[in-house]
Amino acid sequence: MVCYQCGRRLSENDFCTGCGADVSLYKKILSASNRLYNDGLEKATVRDLSGAAAVLRQSLKCNKNNIEARNLLGLVYFEMGEVVAALSEWVISKNIRSQKNIADDYITMIQTNQSRLDTINQTIKKYNQALAYCCQDSKDLAVIQLKKVLSYNPKFIRAHQLLALLYISAEEWDNAKTELHKCSEIDTNNTITLRYLLEANNMSMPEEAVKGSGTKKKASREAIRYQNGNETIIQPGKTRDLKGASALFNIGIGVVIGIAIACSLILPAQIQKVKAETEDKARAVSEQLDAKTATIDEMEQNIDVITAENERLAAEVAEYESAEDNTAAVDNLLMASSVYLQNPEDLEGIANYMDMITLEEIAQSSPAFADLYESMLLAAGKPLGDVCYEAGHTDYRAGDYDKAIPNLLKAFQYDRENGEALLYLANSYRETGETEKAKEAYAQVIELFPGTEKANRADDYLVEINTTGN
Repeated sequence: MVCYQCGRRLSENDFCTGCGADVSLYKKILSASNRLYNDGLEKATVRDLSGAAAVLRQSLKCNKNNIEARNLLGLVYFEMGEVVAALSEWVISKNIRSQKNIADDYITMIQTNQSRLDTINQTIKKYNQALAYCCQDSKDLAVIQLKKVLSYNPKFIRAHQLLALLYISAEEWDNAKTELHKCSEIDTNNTITLRYLLEANNMSMPEEAVKGSGTKKKASREAIRYQNGNETIIQPGKTRDLKGASALFNIGIGVVIGIAIACSLILPAQIQKVKAETEDKARAVSEQLDAKTATIDEMEQNIDVITAENERLAAEVAEYESAEDNTAAVDNLLMASSVYLQNPEDLEGIANYMDMITLEEIAQSSPAFADLYESMLLAAGKPLGDVCYEAGHTDYRAGDYDKAIPNLLKAFQYDRENGEALLYLANSYRETGETEKAKEAYAQVIELFPGTEKANRADDYLVEINTTGN
């Protein structure tokens, strides 16, 4: 552990013996980074890859120069099928420490194997095509593309998860669980995988036992019980399903018997019996209504749950559909990195690929892509910017402002410290009548280079534009 100011090796004291700087907090931050690295290593050992990636990212937030944590994060990404993200971490690691760095071996393993590099490109293209098919609601074509992706890269977790989601949408529960189990073999504790697997298990659960028990309860409620003296009579519910003719026949027999014994003491007992029977039937009907009401309430609750889950799954599909197809930008950046790694002095070769990457693609790219692009600017941005500046400045002096603008714009894009390029770019905008762009560029010079001669000149030009309008 060395001092962050003078670079001298630190002792057990809370101050640097070389420059006297207070390094107590600095030591705690580095210790926290190392502790998070150890936690990430333990999680990666038990194949909790998503958990390991989260912990290692926290470790790099504490100490971005933690080479071991960055290399391990690249390996975790590579094991999850995220080859571009892995390559980004290894390129950054190589730029931080160019000698005796195992990241150099990892990069060489990918870059020198042309067939593997082509496979990576094909994987990215086909995965993005699958997302496009999902956006067009062509789910069958998306499934075919994802199967091709997984044939190229069986460890691509995001492809497994998207394929499982399409199977869930098609109610193919067994196929969905097969893909999710493959995800679990790669990353044992992935939250998205576990959530999808729980959904598939719940939807494929058998319901015959539940239906059977409900039938028995219904049958038991349909039975009619009533008292006749000291005896309990149980009348099966099927007696209520008698045909109309049979019921009339029984009523007729009852009328005859009633007339025969109407004057006896049986009539009051029969009246009481009819009342009791009527009350029992009314009670049974009431119980049936209560049971049906409860069933309706339960079904409404199930509908609400299913509706909410469908909305959640639709939102997740929308997230996949919103992904941008940035395959060309990724290819150009990878090729620029490859040229730089093979020959850092080949500025023309690097510029051929870097020039094809637009600011819009950088703004819409993933964090891993942006990190790799910044690493390339850090490594080769200044010499590229100098070349573009010389070309743009020559055209500016010759009065060819339209031709000077692209080169000056690239010069400042590659080297943000080149204030002269930004000032000449603003002047070129002004000369070509693009007043608003000129004002923005002058304001940028004033903001980025305060107190300099360039800022004073930009301020004078800005006042002149606001006063005269040109």
